[in-house]
Amino acid sequence: MQVWHGPDEVPPLSGSVATLGMFAGMHRGHRAVVSRVRALAHRHHVPAVAVTFTPHPLLVHHPERYHVQLTSLGQRLAALEEMGMDATLLVRYTLPFSKLSPEEFVKEYFVDLLHARAVVVGEDARFGAGNSGDERTLRDLGERYGFEAVVLRDLVDPESGRRWSSTWVREALSTGDVETAATVLGRPHLVRGEVVHGAKRGRQLGYPTANLDTDDIGVVPADGVYAGWLTDGGIRYPAAISVGTNPTFDGHRRSVEAHVLGRHDLDLYDHVVTVEFTHWIRPMLTFDGIAGLLDQMADDVARTADLLGVARPALPHPAGPPA
Repeated sequence: MQVWHGPDEVPPLSGSVATLGMFAGMHRGHRAVVSRVRALAHRHHVPAVAVTFTPHPLLVHHPERYHVQLTSLGQRLAALEEMGMDATLLVRYTLPFSKLSPEEFVKEYFVDLLHARAVVVGEDARFGAGNSGDERTLRDLGERYGFEAVVLRDLVDPESGRRWSSTWVREALSTGDVETAATVLGRPHLVRGEVVHGAKRGRQLGYPTANLDTDDIGVVPADGVYAGWLTDGGIRYPAAISVGTNPTFDGHRRSVEAHVLGRHDLDLYDHVVTVEFTHWIRPMLTFDGIAGLLDQMADDVARTADLLGVARPALPHPAGPPA
């Protein structure tokens, strides 16, 4: 997938089918929009193009209300590529840009730049100054400038009737309910980051962990222990994942640590890995001593293996308590 960092990088196009959004989390609703974009692009024999913004508009208008996005920009781009988009245009979001009227925005980007044959959005899409452009605006502009405006109705959960949304995913992750988050997303929630050096307590206890740099990796679920997967270089490993501050050792910095089941030979330092959260196991606990912690860790690993449908690894041989 091509990534265009601004209008100047867009090559001459004879046409396109485009969509617009932040694509936070790429939940089922986003996937439906992207699928329609791809289908129409194939029909018109033109590229499928996503238009998205950086930084998030809320960070520009109301930085005090800004919250960490479900996924980093890199994850959003990877998801769009995985879904088969041909290109993504990154528009730098600034206060002057935010003052473009809906018609000015559509004409400059969709008409003059991308030569869109069709523009596909969800029914809650808003664009232009003050988010004043909506479904009706897009249809009117499509008639005026000669592109098809395709508006998809909200997708809802068949059981609860609730709309698939990033807000629902965020609510679920805030309580550690990664199963509900996966239902809304259509896949497990994941974070992606570089493996950095930690205190090495896990290795001393017989459970070496990959410690992720938590800067800009997206939303991390609530503190606790989870079952999931770690992917490095295309290889997917079953993993027990700890999120929290290591209260037994009086930790303060929140971290994400993933132990690959039964593996003590992996050197993942400086690798950029993906960690998927599939099942909640337990909350973060404080233990009086190492023995209680080791018993719990052994149980966590066994439960993780059972939940993921893999063999339980042999119990490790700790190198001794951390200094």
